[in-house]
Amino acid sequence: MSNLQRIRREKADRPSTSLIANKPFQWAFVATLGVLVALALAWAASSISSVIFSVFAAVFVTLGLDPLVRWFQKHGMPRGAAIVTVIILFVVVIVGLLWLVLPLVIGQAVQFAKDAPQMLADLQSQQWFIDASNGSGGVLSTVYSWITGLIADPKFWTTVGGGALSFGIALASGISSGIFIFILTIYFTATLDFSKRAVYSLVAASHRDSVVDYAERIMQNVGRYLSGMVVLAFCNAVFSFIILLIAQVPFALVIATAAFFITLIPLIGTVLTTAVMSVLALFVSPLSAVVVLVAMLIYMQVEAYILTPKVMSKAVQVPGSIVLIAALAGGTLAGLPGALVAIPVAAGILLIIKEVVVPRKARS
Repeated sequence: MSNLQRIRREKADRPSTSLIANKPFQWAFVATLGVLVALALAWAASSISSVIFSVFAAVFVTLGLDPLVRWFQKHGMPRGAAIVTVIILFVVVIVGLLWLVLPLVIGQAVQFAKDAPQMLADLQSQQWFIDASNGSGGVLSTVYSWITGLIADPKFWTTVGGGALSFGIALASGISSGIFIFILTIYFTATLDFSKRAVYSLVAASHRDSVVDYAERIMQNVGRYLSGMVVLAFCNAVFSFIILLIAQVPFALVIATAAFFITLIPLIGTVLTTAVMSVLALFVSPLSAVVVLVAMLIYMQVEAYILTPKVMSKAVQVPGSIVLIAALAGGTLAGLPGALVAIPVAAGILLIIKEVVVPRKARS
């Protein structure tokens, strides 16, 4: 066969190289259909975003409980018994917190609403407040003028009312999501091994061993990270409660309970709770505010240089800049829950980069 005949035969056997040029209408139809399907999937995901978030949150809580399961296994308990024990402990802790803390928190919140007018009157009777309102308090007078002008603005109260309504709706949604996450966590904890084997079976056999190894290491490190964050938040809440009691700040339990959840956001959470507690202590006296601020600043140093290294020694270390970016991005997308979930996601991504991407680049 001559070269010319071979070239002609290759051209005849070669498929069309341009669908756009040969069948432009068909290509446009397929492309439009693809865009519509993508938009439909995006709309569906947006509609069930709360469900998706609850599932991810339950997965993260399950990964946080898994180190406790492994601890029981390490001390001679079979895995099935360890899983049942952890589930029972998880249920007991949640129910116990609701039974013991919730009535106290609600009672103190109601009492706070009743005592707020008297607290405001006591604040106005303090000498530093009188000086600020008379214009002889320097910087405090400037702050006082700004606050009074803000309160006198009708738009401010409209914003506050809208925010209160949004908070009520978010609170109701959060309670329902919390119940859903609680149930899902129990189920995921009980079926974690089965779920992982089902997912691993979808991976090609030639790559399964390496994928399983990386995935197990990533999940273990993320679980340690989440467990460590809960321990650090609990320490912060206990210390905050003690300091607020010493400074004679009312409703210390309510404030400390809120601090526990807020300080789950590393780097930002402790700063936020310190600022809020200092402002609330100012209603008691300037001395109480100084005591709370100084004590919390000291605790922040102890947490950063002593507690965090000890608690997080076996977990992945997330740089402060990544923590800040992840928390802000998660908070912008989904509020406080988004900020809480964003940090473990960032930790997982860093682990993937460290365990998969960097070694692969080193071998290439």
